[in-house]
Amino acid sequence: MISISDLSARIAGRLLIDHANVTLPAGTKAGLVGKNGAGKSTLFRIITGDFAAESGSVSIPRNARIGQVAQEAPGTEEPLIDIVLAADKERAALLAEAETATDPHRIADIQTRLADIGAHSAEARAASILAGLGFDHEAQKRPASSFSGGWRMRVALAAVLFSEPDLLLLDEPTNYLDLEGTLWLEDYIRRYPHTVIIISHDRDLLNTAVNAIVHLDQKKLTFYRGSYDQFERQKAEADELQTKAKAKNDAARKHLQSFIDRFKAKATKARQAQSRVKALERMGTVAAVIEDHVMGFSFPEPEKQPASPIIAVSGGAVGYEPGKPILKRLNLRIDAEDRIALLGSNGNGKSTFAKFVSGRLDADSGDVKLAPSLKIGFFAQHQLDDLMPNQTAVEHVRRRMPEAPEARVRSRVAQMGLATEKMDTQVKDLSGGEKARLLMGLAAFDAPNLLILDEPTNHLDIDSRNALIQALNDYSGAVILISHDRHLIEATVDQLWLVRDGTVSTFDGDLEDYRSLVVASPKPRDDKAKANGNDDSVSKADQRKLNAERRASQAPLRKKINEIESLTAKLEKLIQTLDAELADPALYEKAPAKAAEKAKQRADAAEKLAAAEEQWLELSSEYESAIAG
Repeated sequence: MISISDLSARIAGRLLIDHANVTLPAGTKAGLVGKNGAGKSTLFRIITGDFAAESGSVSIPRNARIGQVAQEAPGTEEPLIDIVLAADKERAALLAEAETATDPHRIADIQTRLADIGAHSAEARAASILAGLGFDHEAQKRPASSFSGGWRMRVALAAVLFSEPDLLLLDEPTNYLDLEGTLWLEDYIRRYPHTVIIISHDRDLLNTAVNAIVHLDQKKLTFYRGSYDQFERQKAEADELQTKAKAKNDAARKHLQSFIDRFKAKATKARQAQSRVKALERMGTVAAVIEDHVMGFSFPEPEKQPASPIIAVSGGAVGYEPGKPILKRLNLRIDAEDRIALLGSNGNGKSTFAKFVSGRLDADSGDVKLAPSLKIGFFAQHQLDDLMPNQTAVEHVRRRMPEAPEARVRSRVAQMGLATEKMDTQVKDLSGGEKARLLMGLAAFDAPNLLILDEPTNHLDIDSRNALIQALNDYSGAVILISHDRHLIEATVDQLWLVRDGTVSTFDGDLEDYRSLVVASPKPRDDKAKANGNDDSVSKADQRKLNAERRASQAPLRKKINEIESLTAKLEKLIQTLDAELADPALYEKAPAKAAEKAKQRADAAEKLAAAEEQWLELSSEYESAIAG
């Protein structure tokens, strides 16, 4: 059991945690959630002893081993498998001692302990973990120095998982994983035999791998049983109850205060007034629910959408060196309203394909046709380094709008989701999420017809990810998405393409099917599978062409559905506004005729909404049937 008692912590004079308390039963898999900057990583540092709390304590069972991913990724000449095996320090020490021990009794003790900790199956376990995180058998033998920083961080993660500590602390572990690694990690954590605390903004990870949520909010820690979705429901219910309790408390206090103000000067009522003063003091107050405002995203609508297909590739091949294609046998088309997610392990060519489609890589061979006047917006995490660190967001946008007045420039920055106080902050002083918002806004600056997003959520919290989902669903252009965030994929795309075995093909199942495939078979496919990939890609290309033709024939129907969706959203917003106005009792007292008119407007809007929803269901069913053939 882990017990945090009356804990307070302060950094640079700023109070992050204030007399917080929480208890985690042994074996709990807990997600630690809260706004960026709330103090989650600071809490981890307190638990590990790397940071001193201002007051309070953290109680952990004696001799419990705490494990977290090393800050520095290994970059030595040791093979990956050896680095992971060395993470079990007890096993390494016992094996070293076994080489020199001469006392028969000590030798027997060493061998018994090695058997107890499963030392002889350790290499197979380490290899399994590395395979799950994307390293095949050959890669496991290579030195760590031959891998990039992101891949080395996977090795650091593999090492801490292999050491199997009693308390495993993971701080945003999916930031350097692809979707395949994330799916594997979800399954691994769910089966992990000890206590785990994860800081993560990955909603699906928090729904799949954990059985509790610890919420760091308003400097306090609150424990909730269940997944993240269950936490959201419980939190909403608790907030609603608190809001009602506050209203009731405020009304009671107002009533008492009114009596006190009226009668405190009257001798006949003085004693009663005084008793109510005491009652008011004893009553206390109920805190208001504080809602944090999350800045939204806004992608400019394309001025004119070209006819489908906007991109068509036949027999295409692409790579970084002539004659050495990374991807080949590319036969595909992208239509004006396509929403596509690219699946496949890192290193298989997803980013290569994104660069190819965006025009950043030319085809080595094949025929590539682009729609006239096609505009493409491209966002990738590595582009964060291309931002000017000593310039502000306003200065970045002004370069794109040199003739525009200052107010218009700042309005454009606001559309990117940057708060007013951040507009004149130098980029080097912005948070990762704020930099991502700026970069995404610049990528979509010219109202592209196709938006390509390569891991857009790495620095975004859950609420910001939800805002991104809403913006993508409001955007009318085509989208190609590379992401390890399953919730983002499921909420925004309708096609899955698999990048594997040197080509790109449609994936016929859904993400649950893909999850089963990844968890059941984490290792890369062998050469025989690669050889068989050619025939599959040809047949799937034909199917893809047929599907695209069907979509093109149903474009007018799809346009009508989009119009109804837009109307539905407007009606829902109107009803919400009218409900808020009609909930004010003063409206009926001061302007009863106006109240009646608004009530009629509300009834008319509700009737139109019901009709629109019915029409949407009918047309959507017709569209899906037509597409399915």
